[in-house]
Amino acid sequence: MSDALPAQHPVPVAPFGVLPSKVIRSPFQSDEFFGAQPTSRSSLPNPQPLLENLTRCVIEILAGARDLEQISRWVTDDVYRHLLKRVVLSSRARHATGRVVRRPTFSIGSTSICEPRDGVVEAVVIVHNRARTRAVALRLEGLDNRWRATAINVL
Repeated sequence: MSDALPAQHPVPVAPFGVLPSKVIRSPFQSDEFFGAQPTSRSSLPNPQPLLENLTRCVIEILAGARDLEQISRWVTDDVYRHLLKRVVLSSRARHATGRVVRRPTFSIGSTSICEPRDGVVEAVVIVHNRARTRAVALRLEGLDNRWRATAINVL
């Protein structure tokens, strides 16, 4: 027989005075309580005016006639970053061609609204101007008792 001791695995040691079975762990994620909370459709106002106003603002922002910061409270961070990229590109294009910034003249056409689930609205707003007709696709979600745009695409 050998005098070798059996291999021992290291035993995790708890801090002094704390038993391993008494370690308190957070039972919840902080974002579940302190992050944006979803809101039911019944607690939210009619989305139609917001859809039309956001569409109007986005068209003016892309034309350079309005600051992006004016709609920052109505859009999520992802939408803000997406629109910021579009603003920079359109600004560069205007500068390269020598066009001046002027407020676009357009009219809001029809609005198609769909509610895929409670507290979510997806819509397409048609925008007419002299040269062309465009569609603006928006997704609004009820967060913290108000609508916030989680997606905006100008087609």
